[in-house]
Amino acid sequence: MVPFFLFVFGVVIGSFLNVVSMRYDGNHFVLDPRVIGGRSHCPSCRRTLRWFELIPLLSFFLQAGRCRRCKVRLSVQYPTVELISGLLFVLVPWRTAGFAGVGIFSWLFPALWVFAFLILLLTSVIDIRTGIIPDELNIALGILAVASGFFLAAAPNGTGSLMGPFSSIFSAPGNIWVGRVIGATFGFIFFEFLLLVTQGRGIGMGDVKLALPLGLLFGWPDILPVIGFAFVIGAIIGVFLILSKKKTMQGTLPFGPFLAFGAAFVFFLGVPLAQGYLHLMGF
Repeated sequence: MVPFFLFVFGVVIGSFLNVVSMRYDGNHFVLDPRVIGGRSHCPSCRRTLRWFELIPLLSFFLQAGRCRRCKVRLSVQYPTVELISGLLFVLVPWRTAGFAGVGIFSWLFPALWVFAFLILLLTSVIDIRTGIIPDELNIALGILAVASGFFLAAAPNGTGSLMGPFSSIFSAPGNIWVGRVIGATFGFIFFEFLLLVTQGRGIGMGDVKLALPLGLLFGWPDILPVIGFAFVIGAIIGVFLILSKKKTMQGTLPFGPFLAFGAAFVFFLGVPLAQGYLHLMGF
C-alpha cells in the first residue's frame, strides 16, 4: 500500500503545483501568499469551486474536462501535472533504492530527488505559460543539489554518477564535489556561449541560470547526456510543431521543459539508454 499512498500524496502536491504555476505572474515571489492565496475558481467564469470540484485527477475526468457552470474546457495541464507529480513520488524512491547506502540515506536521499524533480516540474509549467524561469526555483534546486552531494559523500557506497559504469567513458572524477563543480561549470559556460552566439534568440538567460544548479545536481559526466537529450527532445517537438503549423521557423520554444525532460531521461533511463547506444555502435 505504500506506493499507493505515495502516489495519492504526490497527486495532491501536484494540485498545489498547478495553483502556484497558474497564479505566478513574474512580479512576485513564487510562493507569495498574496498571489497563491484565496479560494480556487474557474479561470473563465471566475466562479468559486466546490470541494468536489477540487479532487485531484478525479474531478477533471468526472467533469469531462470542463467547468460545471460555464462548460468551458479546462486546461489539460491540471491532470498532467498531478499525474506526473504522483508518479514522481513512486518512481524516484524506486530508482534510488540502495543508491546512497542504508538507514537514514535510504529515505532522505530519495526525498531530495523528489523535491528536485518537483522544482523542475514547476519550473517547466511556469516557463511554458510565461516564458520565465524564476530565480528562486533555481536557488532552491541548487540547495537541493548541494544537500544531495553531502549525502552521497557521506554514504559508504555512494557514487556521484547515475550512469553507473558508463561514467568512466567520460573520465568521471573520483571526488563527488569535483564532479559536481565541473558539471555546474560546464552547464553554465555551455549555455552562456549559446546565449552569446544566438544573441538571446535561441537560449534565454533563464536557461543559463537553470543549467548551473542542474549541472551541480547531476555533476560530470551526467550533465552531458542531460543536455544532449534536452536538445534531441526539443528538436523532435519543434519539428512536430512546425509540421503541424502550430509554430514557424522563426517561432520560439521555452527550453526549461526540455532540460527537465533530459534530466528525467538520464535519471530513470541513463544506464539502459547508454547500453542500447553502445550496442548499436557495435561495442
